[in-house]
Amino acid sequence: MTDENYAERIREQRAEKETYFAEHPRSPFPGHADFEGLDHYPVDPAYRYELPLEEHDEKESVTVETTADGSQEYVRWGEFNFEIDGESVTLQAYKPASGEDRFWVPFRDETNDEETYGAGRYLDLEPDRHQTADGTWILDLNQAYNPTCAYNEAYECPLIPMENWLDVPVEAGEKAYPGEAVGHEHSH
Repeated sequence: MTDENYAERIREQRAEKETYFAEHPRSPFPGHADFEGLDHYPVDPAYRYELPLEEHDEKESVTVETTADGSQEYVRWGEFNFEIDGESVTLQAYKPASGEDRFWVPFRDETNDEETYGAGRYLDLEPDRHQTADGTWILDLNQAYNPTCAYNEAYECPLIPMENWLDVPVEAGEKAYPGEAVGHEHSH
């Protein structure tokens, strides 16, 4: 697949999400009248990785706090080790304790508060969409998206565990919502 086709596919996914937010009854924007579109970094193939998930021998249960003073349970399943602009980084992949067959890979990075949502961003990995035949995973930071709380405080979103706070900028994926003043942290 060429980089151009790839970029086109990501742009199509982004457009679909905008349509969903603008029109769908379950959009996080009540009434949709206020929806201002979404902002993204340009698609950059350098942020698309094919990686093995290094499973942990001890898969600990992790309680993740949420924005609404609640908590959600995950299992710390494995980790991805890779480089961003020459810096070695590690991201933990969490599986919902409910046993769903998917991974949640949340992260914070140096763009938070400046260009991206202050509380960080999420990636979801599903075996049928993000796993290759030989078992490697496609970790594509171009697909990083904002928690629904970035648009509507009525939602409860899991906060990102500190072990997934990166000290490098990830200039890929979704930016802060244009309708939100950047640099403004919600106090809960």
